[in-house]
Amino acid sequence: MHRVFVCNCFGVTEAQVKKHAEGGACTPRQIASACKAGTDCGSCVRRIQALLGRGALPGREPAAQDIPAFAEVERLDEAA
Repeated sequence: MHRVFVCNCFGVTEAQVKKHAEGGACTPRQIASACKAGTDCGSCVRRIQALLGRGALPGREPAAQDIPAFAEVERLDEAA
């Protein structure tokens, strides 16, 4: 069996993170409480979020594809 490490600081594997998620951990903080992953250097937090099915920036909506990003800012400036 091939081990894929998520957290090198504490030797936490992908399988361990998934096991904790199946046990009810649904946030990186809850994973950290269960196995310390993400509590030292923090470089694994994004990978943990991905394993939990969350993007790197949870809660953010993607920008509208039909409007250039700065067009909305310019429109708001004109309205002010």
